[in-house]
Amino acid sequence: MNQAYAVAAVTVVVLATVLIGALGLRISRTTSDFYVASRSVKPGLNAAAISGEYLSAASFLGVAGLVLLQGPEMLWYPVGYTAGHLVLLVLVAAPLRRSGAYTLSDFAEARLESPHVRRLASLFVVGIGWLYLLPQLQGAGLTLEILTGAPGWVGGLVVALVVTGTVAAGGMRSITFVQAFQYWLKLTALLVPALFLVVAWLGDDAPRARFDEPATFREHTAVRIDDTVRIDLAEPLRVTVSGLVDDRRYENEPVALDAGPHRIGAGTTLGFPAHAQVPEKAATPGAGASSWSQPLSSSREEHPLYATYGLILATFLGTMGLPHVAVRFYTSPNGTAARRTTLVVLGLVGAFYLLPPIYGALGRIYAPELSLTGTADAAVLVLPARLVGGVGGELLGALLAGGAFAAFLSTASGLTMSVAGVLTQDVLPSRGVRHFRLATVLAVAVPLALSTVTSDVPVADAVGLAFAVSASSFCPLLVLGIWWRGLTPPGAVAGLVVGGGAALTAVMATRVGLPASGWAHTLLAWPAVWSVPLGFLTMVLVSLATRDRIPAGTAAILARLHLPEDLMAKADSGRPGGVER
Repeated sequence: MNQAYAVAAVTVVVLATVLIGALGLRISRTTSDFYVASRSVKPGLNAAAISGEYLSAASFLGVAGLVLLQGPEMLWYPVGYTAGHLVLLVLVAAPLRRSGAYTLSDFAEARLESPHVRRLASLFVVGIGWLYLLPQLQGAGLTLEILTGAPGWVGGLVVALVVTGTVAAGGMRSITFVQAFQYWLKLTALLVPALFLVVAWLGDDAPRARFDEPATFREHTAVRIDDTVRIDLAEPLRVTVSGLVDDRRYENEPVALDAGPHRIGAGTTLGFPAHAQVPEKAATPGAGASSWSQPLSSSREEHPLYATYGLILATFLGTMGLPHVAVRFYTSPNGTAARRTTLVVLGLVGAFYLLPPIYGALGRIYAPELSLTGTADAAVLVLPARLVGGVGGELLGALLAGGAFAAFLSTASGLTMSVAGVLTQDVLPSRGVRHFRLATVLAVAVPLALSTVTSDVPVADAVGLAFAVSASSFCPLLVLGIWWRGLTPPGAVAGLVVGGGAALTAVMATRVGLPASGWAHTLLAWPAVWSVPLGFLTMVLVSLATRDRIPAGTAAILARLHLPEDLMAKADSGRPGGVER
């Protein structure tokens, strides 16, 4: 890709983000403006903003890479991400808005009348937020490095500065407009090039993508291997080698490779003849830009079906507890608007996810070597140059580059907003705007610092971990807190610690290699299947054992959560000294 076009596209996205954020600064006047946009965001605008922050680069780039690598069955990922909002719509959206809270911590304290539960919930909000922010900053660095050749830390720093400025300037008002704009930008950035790519494919008389057989090179192709990899050949293959193969050096020599495993040294260039099969990479946990796709691959997991269900459950139930998603429902005028917002989100997210599979299928035809080099996520960025070419291809590629960077900015904005809100209310001495701006800096500074020392952590492993911890902690708290009057503060604390703590401990154990294989490894790597029920069960059992600790105001808060606002207003106004809310 032409670096000048890519730099220009990223610069335009950054400037547009700053200018739109400045609009929020002009109309943000009160503390409520900064925290929840004065609860006045209409469903259409709010849905676009939610979709903008929810559709991170894992969606913009990663889904296409998954389809390229393993076929359309990998669409379980976007199905899981989208269906999480269906659970939100049915169980949580309206009651959460009616709670009148600013954050998940506010909801926990209002429902259970316990500062201890609030502090623990705040700890989980900040932890999950930072865990999710980390891959956004790392991914921005990697993407900008690929697009422009800039050092890896530059992209993360740019995202951190832009997000800090936007959130600190206008709070929720600013990022609402910014994220809505970024959703439509991301949709346009995928849709327009996709139309040109499909037309070019139809005019090329190329075959359809086949996922029931190995991918093949359409013509003689030279592939440079930047990092040492192991490949597994299903049949003998003759290639031209410049570099190291099986620890032997060749200089542009034809080599006959036997069927079976081979080691390709870093910096080696392999020349494949036309119609040769693309070699499969041998299983190497954590390797490659798309390593997070591997739970459905039998080459990485010994029990792929269980791993699949673990992933689906985490994405289905983890969405409701993601702090940057939950906080947006507090911006709706009322519970009905919150439900309508969620319904529109389902449509917007679903429409977006129709596009990445097109790039994955075309990548299988025109860029099959990406599965060998471990850069399948780059399929979206390289296809315009392969199919369209010339200045048109460069411009389409630049549009996609801008969309990819917008994905990092929008998700990071929402996460920063949610973490800053909790830090302001529960850590800093004042809840005013000045301390909110200080909290914004703290919210970004910590994950930015971590991103410089944890660059070897697979980017989306952190995303999956955030979903698993959210599903095992906040999902039980929200569902039981909204729908079961028997929940007690000790039960909530026990469930958060046992469910969320078990998920966090399990996945971190696999990150350090304990255990290395077998059922024990699979159970710990994908814990949602057992950690979510464990969180629910712990909350229920401890609450039943502490029935005398049910908060005195439980009946009143549950009525507030479930009754329409106009009925509650009439009830309040009918009481002695009551006023309408």
